[in-house]
Formats: sequence, C-alpha cells, structure tokens
Amino acid sequence: MTSTALVLFSGGQDSTTCLAWALQRYERVETIGFDYGQRHAVELICRKDILAALRTQFPVWATKLGEDHMLDMTLLSTISDTAMTSGRAIEMEKNGLPNTFVPGRNLLFFTYAAAVAYRRELKVLVGGMCETDYSGYPDCRDNTLKALQVTLSLGMDHPLVIETPLMWLDKRQTWEMAQDLGGTALLEIVREKSHTCYVGDRSTLHEWGYGCGSCPACELRLNGYEGFKKAAAA
Repeated sequence: MTSTALVLFSGGQDSTTCLAWALQRYERVETIGFDYGQRHAVELICRKDILAALRTQFPVWATKLGEDHMLDMTLLSTISDTAMTSGRAIEMEKNGLPNTFVPGRNLLFFTYAAAVAYRRELKVLVGGMCETDYSGYPDCRDNTLKALQVTLSLGMDHPLVIETPLMWLDKRQTWEMAQDLGGTALLEIVREKSHTCYVGDRSTLHEWGYGCGSCPACELRLNGYEGFKKAAAA
C-alpha cells in the first residue's frame, strides 16, 4: 500500500479538504504551495494558519503531517495576462473560458510537485481539481490529469499517482466531505481560515467564509454551503 503523499495545498477550501483526506489515508503527508504572483496572495498566509490549526486540533494528523514546501513561480505571472494575476475585471473570453484561467498553471504545478516528490520519495500527488463545480479550466479536467500522470511517471521513470478526491463532487459535497473527515472542527477551519475569493478580499467573514461574495469562486463556495446547510437540515 502506498503510504506517502504530497498535497498541492493552496490554502483554499478544496485543497484544505484534500489535505484532510490525505491525512486520513496516508502515513506521511507533505504539502507544497506556489507563489505565482496571484492576485489573491493572501492565500499564502492562510496556508500557514491552516497547517497550524490542523496540527493543534488533530493530534493524530499532526504526527503524519510533514514538511511544507513553497516554490517561487512568479515567472508565471509575467507570461500571463489574466484576471488571476492582475487587477483586471473578471469576464468571459471569446474562447468560452473565464479570464481567470492561467494557461499551463496546473501542468506546471504538478510537474514541479513531481520533482519534489521524486526527491522526497513521495508516491502520490494529491490535488483539489474538480470537473463538476468549476470554471471550465481545461487543466482541471480528469482526462488532462490522467494523461499528465502517465507523462510524469514515464518522464521520471518513477511511478506516480495523481489523486483528485473532489473530481466528481460539487461544492455541497465538498463541504460534506470536510464534515465527514473532521467534523465541526474541520468545518470551522475551512470556513474561517481557508481562502477562495479571487480578489483576495478577507474583510468580511460570511457564514460560508471570507470573500467578496460576488466573484465566481465566492459564488461557488456560497452556493455549495447553502446546499450543504439545507441538506443537513432536511
């Protein structure tokens, strides 16, 4: 049984839930984050708060939670022209994708994560990509990541597995997964400490968490939380 994993951990709702999933499943779990000049760079601060909270509130997970790696990938923002890496208004492009799509981002993230995993002898890469409630990003799709798993394994002559526990879940189910994994304590960590808002707004704590409340990421998170609460009350 594979017992080690490296989680692509941004500090958002999805990656926080995936980190908890990995800690429940594997004996040793490390995390990796990327500074790519993102507009919502506040998530990099949230990462540290989440890791500290998990260690404090989940002693069993704390024994499994290993090193955190942070990579400087700010070059990505210089070759991108997106609303995720600049102050542009969020809108749809002619190709049908939102201008928050950063071309090649997840492909690069997994490639660099695979290099770290190779050095650290970690067998599984875990990402919070989802093809159900998402913005249509092609590098979040299941087929993309299956192909990437084969490419990385062949290119490094080192078997790697890419796990995406949220791939076929909507945001309501993601909230439910967090509750199933860590109960109220994990739900509160996700709600209060994770960051999803594209514009980096942490001025107001809503029932579903911090955010502007109007960007696509906030709308998905809000709708998922409302569905979660409704299902719980039924």
